Amino acid sequence: MLKPASFNGVTYSQTNGGGELREQLTQIEAEIEELADRIERGRKIILLAKAAAIAGGVLLLGGIVGVIRFDPAIMIGAITAVIAGIVVFGSNTSTLDQTAKSMKVAKARRAQLIVDLGAYGGRSVTQLNLQRAD
Repeated sequence: MLKPASFNGVTYSQTNGGGELREQLTQIEAEIEELADRIERGRKIILLAKAAAIAGGVLLLGGIVGVIRFDPAIMIGAITAVIAGIVVFGSNTSTLDQTAKSMKVAKARRAQLIVDLGAYGGRSVTQLNLQRAD
């Protein structure tokens, strides 16, 4: 009977062919894809927030200078667009930073699992390179 192998503090059964590691790797890769989608959506929202803030600012400036006829509804809408754009930009920027950190951690976990899979297979890349040098 084979004894469980242990790599990096995690014990694996040698009879499952590293299936648990491969399953974890698949889950982490799915997580990385989801985080990448979140980052892309966050960037789009930030772009829209900037556009809203700029459009509101242009309307305000145009109303103040007199290029646009003064209308209280337009001015209220412009002020709202500026404030909402700033709030959404700030909120999504911090969320984007947190998501990017989560992605970095997930990529590090994926890299470690890949190393573990190589070690589980009986030979690591380093061992193969040492054998070639002999």
